Amino acid sequence: MTTPSALERPTGVSLGLRLAARLVLLPAVVLALLPPRRIRAVLGVLRRGANPATAPQARSARDAMCAVSLRCTGPKGCLPRSLGAALLCRLRGTWPTWCAGVRVVPPFTAHAWIEAEGHPVGEGVPDGYFARLVAVEPTHR
Repeated sequence: MTTPSALERPTGVSLGLRLAARLVLLPAVVLALLPPRRIRAVLGVLRRGANPATAPQARSARDAMCAVSLRCTGPKGCLPRSLGAALLCRLRGTWPTWCAGVRVVPPFTAHAWIEAEGHPVGEGVPDGYFARLVAVEPTHR
């Protein structure tokens, strides 16, 4: 027996941002198939020359990824969602902190997310809820 559920998809995302999110969706999904060290290396190259993303910029990128993809909206879509949001920010000249790690409270599960201004973006959890294992931060000028 299954339990019915509905996924919350953001509304109010502009057409241009939706098109850009669709553009980065396939590279994000392909990047999610790579091992963590390769993901970190690719993101390390991509972040060069970008300014740190503000919380609203990172939130709009994350919302756009959720608006265009059910995979990214779902509970197991954290990796392509976070990668897509980081790539979308990069298209706009900014870079959030991309993180992969675990929850610090049981059950200890893996998770990937983005941070801006030192806080998780759109996760609905307090600071310190996740422990970082891998992080690709913006380069500071």
